[in-house]
Amino acid sequence: MEDGSWKHGTVRFEFAKELIIIISAFYSPFMMVWDPTYVLIIIGMLLSLAASGMVRSTYAKYSGVRAMSGMTGAQAAERILHSKGIYDVRIEHVSGNLTDHYDPRSKVLRLSDTVFGSTSVAAIGVAAHECGHAVQHQEGYAPLSIRTAIVPVTNFAATLSWPLILIGLLLSQRTGNLLIQIGILLFCAVVLFQLITLPVEFNASSRAITLLKQNGILYENEAKMTGKVLRAAALTYVASAAASILQLLRLIILFGGRNRDD
Repeated sequence: MEDGSWKHGTVRFEFAKELIIIISAFYSPFMMVWDPTYVLIIIGMLLSLAASGMVRSTYAKYSGVRAMSGMTGAQAAERILHSKGIYDVRIEHVSGNLTDHYDPRSKVLRLSDTVFGSTSVAAIGVAAHECGHAVQHQEGYAPLSIRTAIVPVTNFAATLSWPLILIGLLLSQRTGNLLIQIGILLFCAVVLFQLITLPVEFNASSRAITLLKQNGILYENEAKMTGKVLRAAALTYVASAAASILQLLRLIILFGGRNRDD
């Protein structure tokens, strides 16, 4: 994980997961014959594509709605943090589109090009969401603490899970089976991380809406628009977790009876 950045870490987890999905889709005991477990891969990919498309379209729609307060994402973040007595978190600009994240290790809240200086209700919502993570950190929110603690393990698991499975297919039965089982167990750690991420993200969004209204940054109708943006973003985490669970189920179906068959 780069400098404790969860968003960067999530990108790495997603890359590893997609690598598993794409490569393992071509493996089955029947090789060139249709494998019914492909359905699990297809469902997972469709869920991810649908969620990704929804968040892009929703953000694009409300990024064109200027907040009545005229505050930028960075200004809104500063007001929210100060309202919660948080003065030791720096707000920085980071390049990219929706690369926003809160880094708990260095206590830095980084806002992307489309959020930092934007006055849209969408941008302010994203900034407030990241502030929600900072507030979670300050209050010792349990799911966040657990997620932070298992990040190194999850990085390790995401990097090695599929290579071990692939190598296991090429080796002798006894050694190969062992590597495959270890690979599946490591992938379980990735799935666990994504499941723990769900309450963390939903809670941060809930806090964001409340804080935006409490601090007079958004009016009620604007908060409703922001809520739609954050709910769409949260669905990407749900879809990602669902796709990973389906992929894990496929691995278990394909390899779970391998020892018995051998």
